[in-house]
Amino acid sequence: MTSKILIVDDEPRVSRLVTEVLTAVGYQVVVAASGGMAIQMVALEQPDLVLLDILLPQMDGYQVCSRLREFTDVPIIMLTAKARDTDILRGFDVGADDYLTKPFNSKELVARVKAVLRRTNRSEETMTNLVSCGALNIDLARRTVSADGELVSLTRTEFDLLRCLAVNANRVLTHEELLTDVWGPEYRNDLDYLRAYIRYLRRKLEPDPASPIYILTSQGVGYMLACTEPGQEIA
Repeated sequence: MTSKILIVDDEPRVSRLVTEVLTAVGYQVVVAASGGMAIQMVALEQPDLVLLDILLPQMDGYQVCSRLREFTDVPIIMLTAKARDTDILRGFDVGADDYLTKPFNSKELVARVKAVLRRTNRSEETMTNLVSCGALNIDLARRTVSADGELVSLTRTEFDLLRCLAVNANRVLTHEELLTDVWGPEYRNDLDYLRAYIRYLRRKLEPDPASPIYILTSQGVGYMLACTEPGQEIA
């Protein structure tokens, strides 16, 4: 089945070029020229992925991404002329799955789109495991997490990272292992991705994110989900 991609950019030249590149490799493409139009089209068209420019009139890409995350977990790649870490991390913070810095070439664009769609499709495969770790309960089949009996809202990427840690509970996973499993081999050296999402998970799951008891750091090596309390179970 052909994946449908929504391009959100107010520059017709950019939209036209990106459309030509993506249709040439078999994707179906729809275009929105503003944030408001993008929100409507996501609801109506139900695309498989959104390419979202940050510099939009009236409502910028960060605001659009935040609004979209109120009702959909569609994967979002931010298109930005800003390469500063703070801008990139801000995109992750509002729910973006990836970013692409302008100018980019057609091969880089297609590679990023394929990588995000690949890990999205993989995350939707049926899994039956239930992982209980102290006060955390992670249902891998339903893609839900609860802490102390309360449901915790995670983005798709946050859950994929937690899933990787959970199915390898009590084992340190290297940075490269985590990046390759969650984001794909193209991202195995992008430590900023991993550090950002570990921080987000700790913020949502740890009683005290500054002194984590679940997601532990192995300095210079990687991370581990620690499940050493009585009752810890991996079904």
